[in-house]
Amino acid sequence: MPEDVELSSLAARRPTERADAARNRRLVLDAAAKLFAVHGVDGVSMDAVAREAGVGKGTVFRRFGDKSGLAVALLDDRERELQEGILSGPPPLGPGVPAAERITAFLDAYVDYLGGHLDVLRLSETAVPGARYRIGSYRFWHRHLAILIREADPSADADHLSHVLLAALSADLVHALRADGHDWERIRAGVLDLAARVLPPGRDA
Repeated sequence: MPEDVELSSLAARRPTERADAARNRRLVLDAAAKLFAVHGVDGVSMDAVAREAGVGKGTVFRRFGDKSGLAVALLDDRERELQEGILSGPPPLGPGVPAAERITAFLDAYVDYLGGHLDVLRLSETAVPGARYRIGSYRFWHRHLAILIREADPSADADHLSHVLLAALSADLVHALRADGHDWERIRAGVLDLAARVLPPGRDA
């Protein structure tokens, strides 16, 4: 199956909804983004989000379930932007260059994504054990890397190695590294160095 067809089937899609539901969704997400930016994810309750949005608490809980569900919804727009860049954007993130270059471009872009949304990503990935691996976007990132790794090195265990690379981008791990004093450029350099070691030199050059 071609990469664009396979990945398009995994890409995030917003369901069609009534105008009032869409309006309430936007109010809640804007309120959550504002409060998270001011108080941090841990310092904001669902009740506070409902008050800031001017909607009933039940509306927030019915729509998003809990704070982790709210975090996943907040990330939706940014995920779609990154996914669209992968599917049809300019190279090297998008198609048109060797797989190894695209792997580097994706990892670089994902570090930027982490830098802008680390606390919300961490909440969405750690709400319950294994939550990260059940998120639809994780399946997209994993499949994208696996396709590129297989193209760059057909002898590689691409499915396993794509999980290994994504493990280095775990929001919980990166949060711990940041708390230990690692700056973003050190984190970026470490992830790209890992990728270079995963893909042997001379492949997909």
